[in-house]
Amino acid sequence: MNYQQTIDYLFGQLPMFHRIGASAYKANLDNTITICKILGNPEKKIKCIHIAGTNGKGSVSHLVASVLQTAGYKAGLYTSPHLTDFRERIRINGQKIPKSKVVEFVSNFSKAFEAIQPSFFEYTFGMAVKYFADEKVDVAVIETGMGGRLDSTNVVNSIVTVITNIGFDHTQYLGDSLEKIALEKAGIFKNRIPAIIGQSQESVLPVYISKAKETHSELILADKIFKISNAEKTKGRHNLYKIDILKEGTLFLENVKCPLTGNYQLKNIITAIQVIEVLKGLQYTIQSEYILEGIRNVIKNTGLKGRWQILGRNPLIICDTGHNADGIKEVVAQLNEIQYKNLHIVIGFVKDKEIESIIKLLPENAVYYYCKANIPRGLDQMELLKSCKKMGLKGNAYKSVSEAFKTAKMNADKNDLIFIGGSTFVVAEVL
Repeated sequence: MNYQQTIDYLFGQLPMFHRIGASAYKANLDNTITICKILGNPEKKIKCIHIAGTNGKGSVSHLVASVLQTAGYKAGLYTSPHLTDFRERIRINGQKIPKSKVVEFVSNFSKAFEAIQPSFFEYTFGMAVKYFADEKVDVAVIETGMGGRLDSTNVVNSIVTVITNIGFDHTQYLGDSLEKIALEKAGIFKNRIPAIIGQSQESVLPVYISKAKETHSELILADKIFKISNAEKTKGRHNLYKIDILKEGTLFLENVKCPLTGNYQLKNIITAIQVIEVLKGLQYTIQSEYILEGIRNVIKNTGLKGRWQILGRNPLIICDTGHNADGIKEVVAQLNEIQYKNLHIVIGFVKDKEIESIIKLLPENAVYYYCKANIPRGLDQMELLKSCKKMGLKGNAYKSVSEAFKTAKMNADKNDLIFIGGSTFVVAEVL
């Protein structure tokens, strides 16, 4: 098979949770363990920073990887889902896995894997750890897919584990309370390995404390050690956050510049800084200038996209991949900070979200363009229209994301704001 045929095989033949949902979910590590054994257990040959969380885990992963490669380390990065290119999932020092490596992996192992019928995620995780081991990365930053305890990534050789935060998402798989969800994510804690918590939410802190005692892990609460000070955004074509970072009340880094201007990124920066501090304690040489440069160049270094990304001006066009209640809450709060004449929102969701709790958060003073991403798991636009209409929101349904976005642009004045979101897959279709 050539590259396109290989990608068609991966997308078409393997159960893919992000496309079809529950039928692709495997609530055990059996397949992953078998895949790794077939591959010669590459997951045991690489040192990993393992990152879980409801929101922010992708951004934290990119920030940490950017700092590591800036400091001269060969840094692997495994994230999901991808937005426009499958190879976004697997990178070394920001460079996507070569097409030839994807073809080679599938060609070499497809017959052996077919006997165990792996999911898309299990298959691509195997590809990632094999590639990282073959290329002898110094360290790999590994983002969980969903949860933690039963996530395919939970076979890695962790040197640091991280949980960014806990919120309600995938409750049918992870549990119907924050405590249950936290317990699933804390399943990534490993024996005597430092465990970092990005946001120390009181309701779930006892879960972390108990799990850390069980695994004899040092529990580190990033937001109790580091704080953001003097946060301001530069104005102009290239927006940046300019911040100072305090460590236990003392200036740690001054005039940090970050191109990730979503307000929620301030929490993620704190978490990433704490990861770097732990790595320094593990004898990784990461000087302050590497941290500054790594944060400033995170988009350039790692290709991070879709997080409060500005796509155009006059009208201002912004997209964001926030897709659960906590993520949408952050988005709406930031929309409220912007001056505009009219607000246009292009929005779509996937079927298994509890959308009523999300719709309640959406601004009433907007015109909505309801759409369905081009995946089987996408929520039908007419169903979304009916649900939003009951909540008093105004708008129309469109048969595709592109049609909805095109109509929003046609209707928008140069002083208006167009926002695209609700689902990673809606955002992917406008990038």
